[in-house]
Amino acid sequence: MHDFDPSSSRRRTLLQGALALSALGAAGLARPVLGQTQAKLFRVGWQKGSNLAVLKARGNLDARLKKEGVEVRWIEFTAGPQMLEGLNVGSIDFACVGETPPVFAQAAGADLVYVANEPPAPKAEKILVPKGSPIQSVAELKGKRIALNRGSNVHYLIVKLLEKSGLQYGDVKVSLLPPADARAAFESGSIDAWVIWDPFAQAAIGQVEARVLADGVGAAHNYNFYLSTATYARNHPEVLKWAIEEVKVTGDWTVANFDAAAEILAPQIGLSREITRAALENYAYGVTYLNDDVVRNQQEIADTFSALKLIPRKLDVASVVWQPPR
Repeated sequence: MHDFDPSSSRRRTLLQGALALSALGAAGLARPVLGQTQAKLFRVGWQKGSNLAVLKARGNLDARLKKEGVEVRWIEFTAGPQMLEGLNVGSIDFACVGETPPVFAQAAGADLVYVANEPPAPKAEKILVPKGSPIQSVAELKGKRIALNRGSNVHYLIVKLLEKSGLQYGDVKVSLLPPADARAAFESGSIDAWVIWDPFAQAAIGQVEARVLADGVGAAHNYNFYLSTATYARNHPEVLKWAIEEVKVTGDWTVANFDAAAEILAPQIGLSREITRAALENYAYGVTYLNDDVVRNQQEIADTFSALKLIPRKLDVASVVWQPPR
């Protein structure tokens, strides 16, 4: 899932502090050699309702690393940007977020490396309009009030959907709101559209009959990324490799057991099993290490945000892509 933030009404500072990008690049491009681990602890950031929540509940990562003498410690966060802040300050070693938060984090100088990614899931992010809205196309959003979560995957989605419809980002009135606040604004009629990801989108569809104006198909890939710090990746590459192997095990299990996965997540996020299952089915599973196409997509996002002045400088995404051990 992406940047789950059910209660926070304040946008915290994305990230502060910086490390030299040259050091990050060196850590990312050097391919380590696999050996026995010296690690004693692996701290995993997770969010309720996420794929890592399923991994945590099933316990296979804990069992695998226990055999290697490594303790897994799970640390909960409310949203992706906060999780990447935790990664940057050294409070966690591993995280999973959508495709946009790492761009903002790298722009702020975060100590991060891309470890792996899930396949694209463009149906899992959407523009919603209220039931009965006269708006029938993205082009009709010109001059309208749109809510979205700053720095989340949907920040890029709205840019691309507007572009496809012949509009620019400045042609709409954007309110940067976390999901809980945006849902309230959506229901009260104080915004005309809401750009949001699942399960929030599925909840609004199922509970208040929100209508899907557009999703990410043909506009944005919507990858999920697993990230670590350059320091942890350099010192303990074998732990990251084992973690990705267990992520794949859980992903395969989820695909074969959507009902059981929904039973795990539904109570966490306060949604019905049916809505939760629908959200799970909109995501994609099958974790892999980053290839050139994925890196190119992230670079395009970074270049787009740089051109719009949403981030302060140009980025080199490839410099922070980790190479798995042999």
